[in-house]
Amino acid sequence: MNQPGTKDNPLRIAIVGSGPSGFYSTEALIRSELTVKVDMFERLPSPYGLVRSGVAPDHQKLKQAIQVYAKIAEQPEFNFIGNVTVGKDISIAELCTTHHAVIFTYGAETNRRLGISGDDLPGSHTATEFVGWYNGHPDYRDRIFDLSHETAVIIGQGNVAADVSRILAKNVDELKHTDIAEHALAVLAESNIKNIYIIGRRGPAQAKFASKEIKEFGELAICDPLVDPDELLLNSESENELRDKSNSGSKKNYDILSKYSSLPTSNKQRQCHFTFLKSPIKIIGDGRVEKIILEKNKLTGDPMRQSARGTGQTIER
Repeated sequence: MNQPGTKDNPLRIAIVGSGPSGFYSTEALIRSELTVKVDMFERLPSPYGLVRSGVAPDHQKLKQAIQVYAKIAEQPEFNFIGNVTVGKDISIAELCTTHHAVIFTYGAETNRRLGISGDDLPGSHTATEFVGWYNGHPDYRDRIFDLSHETAVIIGQGNVAADVSRILAKNVDELKHTDIAEHALAVLAESNIKNIYIIGRRGPAQAKFASKEIKEFGELAICDPLVDPDELLLNSESENELRDKSNSGSKKNYDILSKYSSLPTSNKQRQCHFTFLKSPIKIIGDGRVEKIILEKNKLTGDPMRQSARGTGQTIER
């Protein structure tokens, strides 16, 4: 028999997962010198993974990569098999009997909890749930998010935290022209949220937002970004970190936050509070979330590490 990879004996590859890594793996195989046949298996009925269900609905340009994946999917060597769970509907052992190789290109599906007392109370949600809900992911579209109270607390200062906070901060007019799920738009239209707290364990020099993401908070129709100037004070290690040319993105973030700290007071309906050097230690509530207790941190000689300095703030619904 001819070696796999020839016209008479194509190399048959099973790819498990239909996100970006699955499609780029497919493209690399098709462009190789080998003759291949690629079967892509996906648990959901539709492909594209987090580009479809993870990118914020108001960031359409980031979803343009789907056009690239669609071109790859048009190749005759490619076959998409959706609504099939590998390990349940078909076993890996079975795939190995029909394919020369199996490539796994899916991410972690489990949610990461805070691991503190009270984080299992109703009203405490992972970003995976909320993002999946407003993007219409079938696993999360039926989740219930109570936005009848005035305060929302977001733990983390990366791009996902920025996406979640921005969606909560926008009004219906800003969201209705995006591809946000209709069920989410209906709930957000009735939101009573007025204060959004974006909590960072580290200091402002270590915030991991993309500069473009954080800049958008200054352009919202009904929400102002607020930063306490005292929380922008840096120790010498953080100052040196921002002087490093390789940290130009962090320097841009710091400059934007500094601008927000000096904005005049306005009468907008909502406020986004960026706060730093705080860690959640306990969530309190009688049957649902009512308060979150934060512990103040201080930067040590290494800006990437902090030491606790006692309980410092309580945020209530």
